[in-house]
Amino acid sequence: MTDELDLRVLRHFVTVAEELHFTHAAARLYVAQQALSRDIRRLEQRLGFPVFTRTTRRVALTPEGERLLVRAREMLALADQTVRELRDLHHARPLLVDVLAEGHTAVRVLGVARERAPGAELVARFNGGFGAALNLLLAGRLDVAFGRSEGLGRTFPDTRLARRLVRWEPLALLLPQDHPLAAEEPVPMRALRGTEVDVSAGNDDAPEWVDLGARLLAAFGVTPSPPHAPAAGLDETVRHLRTHGRPILTLVDRPVPAGAVLRPLADPVPLYPWTMVFRRDLRHPGLDALHASVEELARRERWWQVPPQSWMCEADAAFLHLDRQSDPDASPSRRQ
Repeated sequence: MTDELDLRVLRHFVTVAEELHFTHAAARLYVAQQALSRDIRRLEQRLGFPVFTRTTRRVALTPEGERLLVRAREMLALADQTVRELRDLHHARPLLVDVLAEGHTAVRVLGVARERAPGAELVARFNGGFGAALNLLLAGRLDVAFGRSEGLGRTFPDTRLARRLVRWEPLALLLPQDHPLAAEEPVPMRALRGTEVDVSAGNDDAPEWVDLGARLLAAFGVTPSPPHAPAAGLDETVRHLRTHGRPILTLVDRPVPAGAVLRPLADPVPLYPWTMVFRRDLRHPGLDALHASVEELARRERWWQVPPQSWMCEADAAFLHLDRQSDPDASPSRRQ
């Protein structure tokens, strides 16, 4: 017979030893009295000797039970201390959060979360695309990632991950100041016909963005620019914009470099679904702060509102079940 002792059964033994009454001990443990009695019998069978003497009037510890009580309390105290130390260590470690790029919606969420949880360390990572971030998340090298979770050429990949809606963000064009479309504000989608629009085709780190851009342009008969190496950072974006002169599809909330203008798209308003993706078993005060930050910003700035005349990819609408909702209060926070 194995010499292993079950900590749960030891905890039950200690409670009975303190109460010296099976009914009272069962009530304290929130278990059935029969189950508690069965556990004690199994403990005695495993040890090979009784730990209690029982009569119709009283329960008392045997000499062996007295010795076991001392050791059981020590073992339980050590087990509880170990759990507390590991939990504290886990909560004290930095939470690694991918926010795609500087100046976007995810950076704002992270900023508010840092204010809400000043004692938690939230560290930003910039991988430039949700595709790249997701691979790191699945490999355990990231804790949280922001971006569009559809358009990766596969269904959402792993039941270990959960996701929630952060924002429906309108799309826009980044244009040279002297581009003809710069005079339009907003730029109607029909005005893009006959113009090549850069959707960052060829960026393997952000297939979800390329997919959304390609679907949008195809829906309105607009030509995408040829594939090219991604322009990383504001300086490279400006150089690319000046070199090629093509409008760049982007998000409405982003830094605008000198020499460029940002023009929102309309008629209809195309939407990008920001989601927050994280490991389903993750417990960290920084993650709690991120959830609270999403709730605060979304309600204050109506991030869950879908404009009456808008366009969204069918895959995004199907995932979020929000294709017929236009009221932010009717668009609940979603964790899947």
